[in-house]
Amino acid sequence: MKNAFVIFALATLALLSYGLYMALIVAPTEATMGDVQRIFYYHVPSAWAAFLCFAINAVASIWYLAKRGVKADAIALASAEVGVVFCTIVLITGPIWARPVWGIWWTWDARLTSTLVLWLIYVAYLMLRRFSSSGRAPVLAATLAIFGFFDVPFVYLSIRIFRTQHPQPVMGGGENSGLDPTMAHAFLWNLLAFTCYCLLVIWMRYRLQVAEQAVEDAHAERALGERA
Repeated sequence: MKNAFVIFALATLALLSYGLYMALIVAPTEATMGDVQRIFYYHVPSAWAAFLCFAINAVASIWYLAKRGVKADAIALASAEVGVVFCTIVLITGPIWARPVWGIWWTWDARLTSTLVLWLIYVAYLMLRRFSSSGRAPVLAATLAIFGFFDVPFVYLSIRIFRTQHPQPVMGGGENSGLDPTMAHAFLWNLLAFTCYCLLVIWMRYRLQVAEQAVEDAHAERALGERA
């Protein structure tokens, strides 16, 4: 398992490095927006990574509610934490990209607002896990996560359903679809790199959470033994 982790980590590092090279060196400068468009190669993969994390969290939460498994709970918590980080990156890089292009940092359109709501839902999930002293906190958090995940498809479909300030998808349809082939390759390499990086960090956080749970269980058993 340790060797597999190391190999995956090295492969992820290689993909991230190559993705950076493709995005900053190989991909041509966009004619209208200029170099600020290169944020696209990190903004969109970060959004995809956040969606993937929240999907993993939803599946693990359902698994936990069905089986009350410790491992499912650890996966749910790890994926939520990583997902919030990537969603935060989306909310930071979006306005940085928008300011020189739109002339504003933020607008309350469907895509941006639903993304902010998604971030708030999972921040609430983490706060419930961290600060609630109730023994039912994992159950309540799992329920919140399952319902919160329904915002993910809404975020994805919002620019297709509503008329928004946010641009239409550049891949997979829409009037602005179709990237320069080199841009598309740079985007896809970064998408793969961020997917691997996302899974790697979840793996790391999961291992840490399992270790923390083992320590807590050991302390609980020790306390029971001292009382006996």
